Amino acid sequence: MQKLIFAILVLLSLQLHAQTFDFKIDHSSLIVNDLDATANFYANILQLKEIPHPDKAPGFRWFAVQGNSQLHLIYKDTVVMKKHKSMHLCLSTPDLKAFIDHLESNNVEYEDWPGKKGAVTLRSDGVRQIYLRDPEGYWIEVNNAAHD
Repeated sequence: MQKLIFAILVLLSLQLHAQTFDFKIDHSSLIVNDLDATANFYANILQLKEIPHPDKAPGFRWFAVQGNSQLHLIYKDTVVMKKHKSMHLCLSTPDLKAFIDHLESNNVEYEDWPGKKGAVTLRSDGVRQIYLRDPEGYWIEVNNAAHD
């Protein structure tokens, strides 16, 4: 009987902490000063597919990341953003080595978390990760974490 009560309490506890709203990431936005150079980086280096802005308004370039997730670049010439490696966009790929080869063939620098150029961080959970910057100085992590 005690085991049954314990099991019920555990299930209730898990239910109380369940995600209520079933969120998915819709988009992230980055403020940029050079819209074309930054958009070219996301299109050519990260090879994200550019998608049209619904209003075709100037000053915006949108990219599909996966499924319905998007990255929005927004041109602002008067906003200066402080950038730090801890604030980054993270993308996962099952073939990190091929992506690193792609970066190297395009002379794009990358580093590990501590900052060693051309190095890869091995996290304690076995995930390998690198960091690079876009033309605006925003940090991007690319790793090989598996996602279902």
